[in-house]
Amino acid sequence: MAREVIKIDQSEITARIFGVGDAHVRDLEAAFGVDIQNRSQGDGDAIVITGTEDGVRLASTALHRLREEAERAEAIPEQRVSYIIGMVKDGESEALEALDDSTICLTSRGKPVKAKTVGQRKYVEAIQKNTIVLGVGPAGTGKTFLAVAMAVKALRAGDVNRIILTRPAIEAGEKLGFLPGDLQSKIDPYLRPLYDALYEMMGAENYAKMVEKGVIEVAPLAYMRGRTLDDSFIILDEAQNATPEQMKMFLTRLGFHSKAVVTGDLTQTDLPSGQKSGLAMAVRIIAGIDDIVIHQFSDRDVVRHKLVQKIILAYERFEREQQRQKKGERTSK
Repeated sequence: MAREVIKIDQSEITARIFGVGDAHVRDLEAAFGVDIQNRSQGDGDAIVITGTEDGVRLASTALHRLREEAERAEAIPEQRVSYIIGMVKDGESEALEALDDSTICLTSRGKPVKAKTVGQRKYVEAIQKNTIVLGVGPAGTGKTFLAVAMAVKALRAGDVNRIILTRPAIEAGEKLGFLPGDLQSKIDPYLRPLYDALYEMMGAENYAKMVEKGVIEVAPLAYMRGRTLDDSFIILDEAQNATPEQMKMFLTRLGFHSKAVVTGDLTQTDLPSGQKSGLAMAVRIIAGIDDIVIHQFSDRDVVRHKLVQKIILAYERFEREQQRQKKGERTSK
């Protein structure tokens, strides 16, 4: 039986590490098969870990990471604990050191926007260093939100003169013609996630002023045809719903001193059955071109409720099983 003691100077730090009702420690104990206790001392606390040698070693690594989190935040989200546990179990704890605490930009309420996972950090770095970035991955990984944050940062720094956000207006469940209102009212629901991200970053009043001045434009993808976009930060969201022709059209709109970010989830395509996704084709066609990066997010980068990550994994298992069965059926014929 192995044993290790981690000394903590402040009881507030210990409380953050353990979590409400010791929830974080219970997760660590279950993940690494160890027992974790807190022993109060005159000069602070002592976290005592007992278990197998490997279990204690891994739990100790995770606890040290949680200690770093506790020293710079008032509380540690449950999702963050799960992320650290997963990285440690997969032998990638050293990658967490590259996840610095730098702020991308501040929201309208002064809240700092930061990369929360290693995958998100690499995504942000790719946007900084390249002209075109394709962010591909499951829901909840921050693809759109971080892209908007980078666009706002570039605008505030004077690197670009305007922000253009667009997405395909795919009719998912309702026909545009049957929705109430004029054309703008009909397409607004498709663009709502982009509005929400901009409101968060800039505030509704400041956003409205920017739109009036033409500094910010939010429009359906079809409105991009025939334009050349100079000095702009352009984001194409939900790109899995773009056709190959639309994707080619968008990528060739790029002008001088501009940057483009394309985001999408290839598992959530709303295109009609049999229609190929322009994002899927672009990933294959433009891979390897200089100054273009295709960044793949994984379920580990999901920063929403931990159930979202479990749901994504469940669907991935289901789809793999479906493909395996179809392959078996073809083989038996």
